[in-house]
Formats: sequence, structure tokens, C-alpha cells
Amino acid sequence: MGDRAAAGGADPAAASEPPLPRRTAGEWVTEIFEYDGGRRVTVYLPPDPPEAVVFAGDGQLISWWGGHLETADVPPTMIVGVHRSADEDEMVRIREYSPSFDRERFAAHERFFTGDVRRWVRSRFGVALPAERTAVCGVSASAELSLAMGLRHPDVYGAVFSASPGAGYRPPAAMTSPLPRGYLVAGTLEPFFARNATRWADALSGADVVLTQRAGEHGGPFWAAEFPLMVAWAFGH
Repeated sequence: MGDRAAAGGADPAAASEPPLPRRTAGEWVTEIFEYDGGRRVTVYLPPDPPEAVVFAGDGQLISWWGGHLETADVPPTMIVGVHRSADEDEMVRIREYSPSFDRERFAAHERFFTGDVRRWVRSRFGVALPAERTAVCGVSASAELSLAMGLRHPDVYGAVFSASPGAGYRPPAAMTSPLPRGYLVAGTLEPFFARNATRWADALSGADVVLTQRAGEHGGPFWAAEFPLMVAWAFGH
């Protein structure tokens, strides 16, 4: 059975999420990297060999959503959750996640996210799946990260999961080709973020795109509830 406490506990925001199953068959593993003075990465390992993998920003939150996948009709899916900075200054997180504010810091985090972490997953777990079986996920500011990673590395991430994206990073004038597939969601009580999600859905309209609105406000439980639907859409049996 997976031991949630073994990885240092869940993000406080998880208190408002749908409860995880009382017993889970998967496991959680946390590694501390040298990047940024000690950055955690928490991996959810499904009970069966992974057939898909989701890399995520805000990993201290999203990695725990693996428990929700165990009761959904989805293939075994690994989650690689890269934690946010330990610095409580919200602008530090935004500068890492959006290329619009601090290109140097964003580039350093991009190298860590797409390079160091992926190499570790390959060597530690023997998982290196093709782009069509790999997604990148984020919420709010890290939703901007997921969109940036999907556009900048379409050969790595074939699908983008973006929940309530912020407006710091907007669709570039010249979109890359090929475009990644995109699944965007926002809450009915967060019109600012809903507009951002719509803007991105329009920009990605040349690809396979889903845009959904759910009852809820920013940071609400609809993020976690939507995650199995995202995985089913991208990697369904």
C-alpha cells in the first residue's frame, strides 16, 4: 500500500480535495535534488507497469492525485511531480513557471524539469515513454508551465493538461508546429482564469483540444476531480 506520509505529507491545499481511496495499491517515492538548494520530486507509481506518464509542476499537490486514478478507468499512469520552490514569495514560483518574467530562472528550471528529472525517471524507474504516452500538467501558475513546456518540447510532451491557467504567459504570435494536444479546465467562479483557458483553447485550435468549465473557484476540488478525466482523454484504453 502506498504510504502518503513517507513523502513528507500533502500540500495544505489538498484538504479541500475529494478524499483519496482509503487504501491505495500504488506507492509514492520522493527524491531530493541539488537544484535550487534541494528540490523535491514526488513520484506516484501505479500498481502495474506504467503505460503513460504525467510530468507536473506543483508536484507537492498533483503527485497525490495518483490515488484518484486507481478508481478510474485509465491505463496505469505514473505521475512525476516536481515540487514548487520552498521560497514563500509567490513571484519566485511565477518566475520559474512563466518565461515572461525571468528568462534566466525559467530556463534553469526548464533544464531541471525536462532534463535532470526525466533522466532520473529513466534511470531510477526504467520509464522513458514516447511523446504520445507523455503529458505535462499544471494548475494556476504551473498551468502556464505546462503550456510552455508543451509548446517548447512537443517531441517530449504529446499532451498538455492545464487547469485554471494564469495570464503571465500568453500564446505567442507564432505558434510552434506540431502543436501538442490540450485539455484545459476552469471554474465557474473564476472568470479571469476561465478567460485565460479560453484564450489558450483558441490558440491551440489547430490541434486536438478540450475546454471544460466546472462548478468551483480557484484552487477548488474540481482540479483533482478533473485529473482522471484528463488522463482518460489523453491515454484511454
